[in-house]
Amino acid sequence: VCFVLLFLQQCPQGKGLETIEPLVRSVEETPDPIPTTITGTIPTWINGSLLRNGPGKFEFGKDSYTHWFDGMAMMHRFHICEGNVTYCSRFLRSDSFVTNSEKNRIVVSEFGTLALPDPCKNIFARFFSRFQIPKATDNASVNFVTYKGDYYVSTETNYMRRVDPQSLETKEKVDWSQYIAVNSATAHPHYDREGATYNMGNSYGKSGFFYNILRVPPPEEKAAVEDSADLNGARVICSIRASEPRKPSYYHSFVMSENYIVFVEQPIKLDMLKLILYRIQGKSLNKVLTWDPQYDTIFHLVNRHTGKESEVKYRAAPMFTLHQINAFEDNGLLVMDMCCGDDGEVIGNFTLENLRRGAGEEMDKFYNSMCRNLPRRYVLPLTVDEETPLDQNLVSLQNYKATAKKTKPGEVYMTHEELYDDELLQYGGLEFPQINYDQYNGRPYRYFYSCGFGHVFSDSLLKMDVWRYPGLYPSEPVFVASPNATQEDDGVVLSVIITPREEKSTFLLILDAKTFTELGRAVVPVNIPYGTHGVFNKMG
Repeated sequence: VCFVLLFLQQCPQGKGLETIEPLVRSVEETPDPIPTTITGTIPTWINGSLLRNGPGKFEFGKDSYTHWFDGMAMMHRFHICEGNVTYCSRFLRSDSFVTNSEKNRIVVSEFGTLALPDPCKNIFARFFSRFQIPKATDNASVNFVTYKGDYYVSTETNYMRRVDPQSLETKEKVDWSQYIAVNSATAHPHYDREGATYNMGNSYGKSGFFYNILRVPPPEEKAAVEDSADLNGARVICSIRASEPRKPSYYHSFVMSENYIVFVEQPIKLDMLKLILYRIQGKSLNKVLTWDPQYDTIFHLVNRHTGKESEVKYRAAPMFTLHQINAFEDNGLLVMDMCCGDDGEVIGNFTLENLRRGAGEEMDKFYNSMCRNLPRRYVLPLTVDEETPLDQNLVSLQNYKATAKKTKPGEVYMTHEELYDDELLQYGGLEFPQINYDQYNGRPYRYFYSCGFGHVFSDSLLKMDVWRYPGLYPSEPVFVASPNATQEDDGVVLSVIITPREEKSTFLLILDAKTFTELGRAVVPVNIPYGTHGVFNKMG
């Protein structure tokens, strides 16, 4: 894929955008599999389930959530077998969901919604409840992940829920802190080719605030026969001290190549003082996160085999990133591709009030105020020592336009390379990148698939060719390799297409990954809300 370096280009402004309110409505679950209507041809070699996650319920009784992230987790399963597709969905029976349902009000605080004190308590009990540290939610609405072969749904707290990938049955709640000394974990782990899972979580105490790299070992050959969660053997392989102990960084994912892990410490900051005071002030967690561009972005390099952190700190201009595309090593360089923006205020903007704005001027104003994320490449030199000269570009290979210069002992400053041309700008930037992960994660690669954002939610699917139709909103594209594939893009791309202009007409789209042409679709006769992430379960 040829990418062109551009300067001073901007994505076009939205004009006359339609409302996306139907994408963030509460829906009913469909626990029993129902048939879909097939058009085109679903390749018979696809045998498994596309599992997806996301918010699906935004009210309990008279209480409503404030932020899109707060909606109760809803799991979706598109089961594909012999050219047919069935669909089912279930709400995650988290403690949050069950308690809120029993009380018929919002009892558990979420990212953007602070639960109000129990109105049945007296005024003194309600007052003092504001001084209690709120319990972390187990509303795991972000992703499906695997540890030791088991499926879990996850969010960004210390709780996950194990689930049955066939029935979508909710199983036990898993607390990371019972296995390892962390109080959170991301919803975007990485997997190595030996079956181990890597993730990151926070810890803090008297000695400071740390970002911890976690490793969960592969499943044992003689796995336990008990039907229960197993994170035994999980350990911290490296603890990275926060550069600003009172203002640690928010992160959604991290970078992994074959031999290294890179933690990106970005200037979206968690203000620890505000965190202590926010409940007393009656503010939700999203008010604690601030975009603070006075701080550089710092890349922390760790050898993932030894757990040793490099003494060199790699810095770059302020930016924010949610999702990495891929990373690989090339002749002493670590090449990192990710979706980046220059304004980290965006996370707090996804309130339901904003997402439910009316069509036209209201929606245009909101969309045009948002930063668009675009693919960006940073190149990090791996061998920097006392002998490395100052102020000399250490990215010597001609095929990279990014730079890295040693500015003083133990510090390298990097500038990025833009990985897009002016055609991509017409699609509003991109997010939700996916690759042929099994074969190319951590290795040199050519293709990635993603969603284009010509609207507040994604409205196109991108490769070298573009799949885009008005009024259709695709989910994160998931690549599935064909049997005996010999090329990187041999296979299909699966995406769930939400159709707010029409009731009960959402469909699973199957594209040829090589040509990006439609092979078939499976129309679901129920409404489905816009979701977040998912995986393909080959054993489905």
